[in-house]
Amino acid sequence: MPVGTRGAVIHLDQRDYEQLEIEVVLGNTYHLMLRPGAELIESLGGLHSFVSWEGHMLTDSGGFQVMSLNDSVKIDDDGVTFTSIYDGSKTRFTPEDAVSTQEQLGADIQMALDVCPPLPSDHQMILQAMERTHQWAARAIKVHRKPDQALFGIVQGGVDPALRTKSAKYLSSLGFPGYGIGGLSVGESHQEMMPALSAAISELPEDRPRYLMGVGDPARIVDAIGVGVDMFDCVLPTRLARHGTVLTSTGKLNLRNAKHAGVDEPLDPVNPMSNSFSRAYLRHLMQVKEPTAARIATMHNLWFLIDLVKQARRAIEDGTYDAFRVQTLEIWG
Repeated sequence: MPVGTRGAVIHLDQRDYEQLEIEVVLGNTYHLMLRPGAELIESLGGLHSFVSWEGHMLTDSGGFQVMSLNDSVKIDDDGVTFTSIYDGSKTRFTPEDAVSTQEQLGADIQMALDVCPPLPSDHQMILQAMERTHQWAARAIKVHRKPDQALFGIVQGGVDPALRTKSAKYLSSLGFPGYGIGGLSVGESHQEMMPALSAAISELPEDRPRYLMGVGDPARIVDAIGVGVDMFDCVLPTRLARHGTVLTSTGKLNLRNAKHAGVDEPLDPVNPMSNSFSRAYLRHLMQVKEPTAARIATMHNLWFLIDLVKQARRAIEDGTYDAFRVQTLEIWG
């Protein structure tokens, strides 16, 4: 799921989403409620109408941005108080506010407000964050009123498998229609992430979507699918593209490298979003800071990851997923 933080995936619009066959696009509650405001978006028909996109949309709760973008954030059992990065104003935000704000925004899926502890954090801080996330999830369910908008809970617990098991069990008991797994891919190693992820997945219902938040590199994606994850989002593919790095069937390629200056070959011949352009041309555009290069690279990287999960789905259906995973990890592991 590409990330459209402020209502658009950088360099793209809804016509590109259709060309890429994107199924879900993310919006960021923190940014959208501050600029242009949830009330304005609601008055214009909600996010779908506002951005002219008929496909599915998901809004996160804004909790991660509140924690990561504010040095002075104050968290208590009732909610959070933070400073706007736009005008410095103080904002109070509770689990109930997260639900009502996302109902105004009007996405198809909204996320319950959670507490995402920083890495590293001691055991007590991780435990407190998990317990607050549980309390806030229960409060969110009580006030959620929009039948055409699914509310997902978010599993927390750091890299401790026991806490992840406990969190997933509790959230499953609340009966959410889907579940996010947050607080991973925040700097921990792959070896630390996988046991915690597996512990959470083992307690989440198989008939509900399971969404690993903030993961976008191929190795983690194929390993996570292997233990039962269904959904992913990440700014990685678009951020890499803007800085000249593209994902190909043979690994990463840095367009800024001088060795591409005279190469009359595409980035990856199998990628229809970029295979009509030479590496020499795209490198030139990057070197002179022509925005067209970032746009082409963004389309390229998103197509690559969307195609990767399509391949994963086919491998599952064919009963060849283990071989597909090993093959992918030989390049990306």
